[in-house]
Amino acid sequence: MHELQTIITDPGRVLVSDIPGAYVTDNLGRLKGQCDAVVFPVSTEEVSAVMKWAYAHSVPVTPRGAGTNLVGSTVPDRGGIVLDLSRMDRILELDPDTLTVTVEPGVLLSRLQAHVEEQGLFYPPDPGEKESSIGGNISTNAGGMRAVKYGVTRDYVRGLTAVLPNGEVITTGGKVVKDSSGLSLKHLLIGSEGTLGIITQCVLKLVPKPAYVLGALVPFASLKTGIDAVIRLIHENTGPTAMEFMERKVVELGERYMNLRFPFPEAGAYILLSFDGAGEGEVRTRAERARQAALENGALDFLLLEEKQVQDEVWRVRGALVKAVEAVSEQEPVDIVVPINRTAEFIAYANQVEQESGVQLISFGHAGDGNVHLCVVRGGRETEVWKRDLHAVMTRIYGKSRELGGLTSGEHGIGLSKKPYFRKAADPAAVLAMKQIKLALDNRNILNPGKIFD
Repeated sequence: MHELQTIITDPGRVLVSDIPGAYVTDNLGRLKGQCDAVVFPVSTEEVSAVMKWAYAHSVPVTPRGAGTNLVGSTVPDRGGIVLDLSRMDRILELDPDTLTVTVEPGVLLSRLQAHVEEQGLFYPPDPGEKESSIGGNISTNAGGMRAVKYGVTRDYVRGLTAVLPNGEVITTGGKVVKDSSGLSLKHLLIGSEGTLGIITQCVLKLVPKPAYVLGALVPFASLKTGIDAVIRLIHENTGPTAMEFMERKVVELGERYMNLRFPFPEAGAYILLSFDGAGEGEVRTRAERARQAALENGALDFLLLEEKQVQDEVWRVRGALVKAVEAVSEQEPVDIVVPINRTAEFIAYANQVEQESGVQLISFGHAGDGNVHLCVVRGGRETEVWKRDLHAVMTRIYGKSRELGGLTSGEHGIGLSKKPYFRKAADPAAVLAMKQIKLALDNRNILNPGKIFD
């Protein structure tokens, strides 16, 4: 491993001893691997040189960004090198004529969004973790709250530069809008969790920044009534930017964690809406259509969040829900997506599993696209009991998702922790095709090995 110091000669950018524990785990810190070196490249050329060395010596390489992954995608469970791309964090070009921005993979989402909004532009993908890196967002095809209107990260990637496992550099796509030039290697890399190539430069699509934003909180007696109303809101073409659902029991945790209060505390569940557009009149017209549709379909009220402070507080509570649960107990985050019209049925089943198993399940998520987030709460269980109960619960809820036509992950990826459930749910022929693609690009299986599939 000391040979790496002849490739990257700057002191401190190659660690071969006293490696901090953060580099062998993910954001949850519960899955732990081990590595022999941590390398901090600052250019595509350096990434290429490191990969050529690793390929020649058949050394595993685990790419890493901001370390916010939740499913073990950044855990080096086969040793070797952790390639930390956080120092490749330059915003290289903002091109208003093509509505694109070119960045390196270590740029944080929060910084990118602030930078383009200063120029009157907008990068819509909005996963809950704003301190995640753009490279990580692309590698997991991150979604977020605005996906119902704007789509997910994949929809905003115009071009990529990537280093293949053997060290070769490829460029796919660019600033162009259309591309029918052969196989889309760009789309293979998106969502591949660093198993096919290491992204070193990204060309991202931007849109004009919305001039007006308005939020609304809609309380319901039950979550089922709320989800049913969501389907009507979509059919009424109200065009919300975000549609989030929360059961009251998780909101109470968020209130205590943030020391804030939600309006209408007597509700059983809430749908949190956001609308944006070019002008106030247009936005308020759509919000009014939503109000009428919601009240006609069981809403207890329709509260426009006119005051910025109230709107900010409501969204802060929504954004802190996972941390609020973690503050009470260790929990296993579950990220499942089901057809929109089966969301309430899936949540009802999760509540049934909670009652039958005695394991607390807390649910919230993206009502507009069927992406359900569950926190499976450990409570006071001893380690072996927790492992047994967790596996039993996860088997049931992933099985129900499959029964309802859902998928294993909406936006977190598969990594290590979801592999057994992904294998049960996925089409075996499709998994075989994935493995064949992996081996075609990485015939020595050195790039993030063991993730997604064996």
